[in-house]
This record gives sequence, C-alpha cells and structure tokens, in this order.
Amino acid sequence: MNDRQLSKRLQRVAAYVPKGSKTADIGSDHAYLPCYLCLEDQTAKAIAGEVNEGPYLSAVSQVRQSGLTDRISVRMGNGLEVIEHADQVDVITIAGMGGALITSILEEGKGKLREVDRLILQPNVSAVTIREWLDKEGWSLTSEEIIEEDDKIYEILVADRGENVMLYEEDRKKKMLLGPYLINEMNEAFQKKWTYEMKNWERILTQFERATETPELSAKKDELKHKIEMVQEVLR
Repeated sequence: MNDRQLSKRLQRVAAYVPKGSKTADIGSDHAYLPCYLCLEDQTAKAIAGEVNEGPYLSAVSQVRQSGLTDRISVRMGNGLEVIEHADQVDVITIAGMGGALITSILEEGKGKLREVDRLILQPNVSAVTIREWLDKEGWSLTSEEIIEEDDKIYEILVADRGENVMLYEEDRKKKMLLGPYLINEMNEAFQKKWTYEMKNWERILTQFERATETPELSAKKDELKHKIEMVQEVLR
C-alpha cells in the first residue's frame, strides 16, 4: 500500500474527516490513514497511536517515508492516553477492532473526549455496543455506512457531539442492533450481513431446543428469537 492508496474501508473512514482537522487515529496500522489524510489535505495534522512497539515502529517508518514528520506525531500508548490536552484533537478514528474493544477504549479515555468534535468508528463486529455507548454518553450518531471488501462486511459509525433525542424514539432495540440509518438504506452488504446473522442465530436456537431447559437457557432463547424477529421484519 503506498501513501495515497487505502483500503476501501479506510477510504470511507477518511471521507468523514473534515478538512483542516487534527485527527487522532488509535490503533493506526502503519499510520496509513493519518498519512493519507495529510497527503490529501495540506492543512491536516494527525496523531498515530499504537499500543505495541512493533506497530509503533512501523508507523514511525511510514510517516518518515511519507515526509510527514512535521505534521504527524506517532506515539506509543494504550488507547486515548496518547492524546494530550494541548493537542487540540478535533476527530478521533478507531478502525479495525471489535465493538466491545472500541467501546472500552472510549470509556477508559472519556476525559480526553471533552474537546473532540467527531468520532469515526469502524467496528469489525458488535456495532450495537458502540451505538449504545454513544447514546448513553450524549454523542449523536450522524451517519452510518455498511460496505463489503474482500468478502468481509464492515460498518462505519460517525458521531458528533450532542444528543439526537429523536433517533431512537421508535423501535429502539431494532435500530440499536441494525443501525437507524442502515435500516433505511438496506443495501446489498446490509442484507447479506443480517441474512447470515439470522441463519446463524437460527442454528444456535435449534441446538438450544435440544438442550435441557434452564432459566438461563430460556432467557437466551427468548433473546435470540427476538433478534430473529427484528431482522425478519426489516428484511421481509
């Protein structure tokens, strides 16, 4: 991957970064996204955060090769601890992790979010966990995308500061699970993802039906049935 070539999923993440922003990319994967942003926008600045030494050194090398050491700071640290108050970060991007891990990074670094205007989050799984956290913490989900690349399906969530009280007013659980904007768009990747998930839940439910009934199992079965019903309502 050269400096100006990004995967489709990271290109879509980059599309939501406003011009002139200072972006902190957490778990930066060779600093590809920060380098792309700064090469495409001469007014952009960035921080590339990595928790382990190997990826950190790869990011340092990529930034140096791109001639961007004056505009991209590569830092080693856990989650949002790589951000300092003086950085004046506008946007945080976290891509390529599970929804639970992204949520824990945001929760543990909540103090670093006070002056941030936008979060662009690309979970590989469990986007519902992120939607619930954003809603609880007063972030407004302003846009979503779902795309397929190399036989994998990815969701991208964009949130700006400020509550959107109307977003989940009706069908809250369904919108949290499937995405309030994605439900309306219903593109091919969306249908493919949720058809697969529904069939998987149905297989699990069949296995549960053969097991000895317990209160815990009964609750799990009810939850699966409810999820299947919600997906069926949307896909029908």
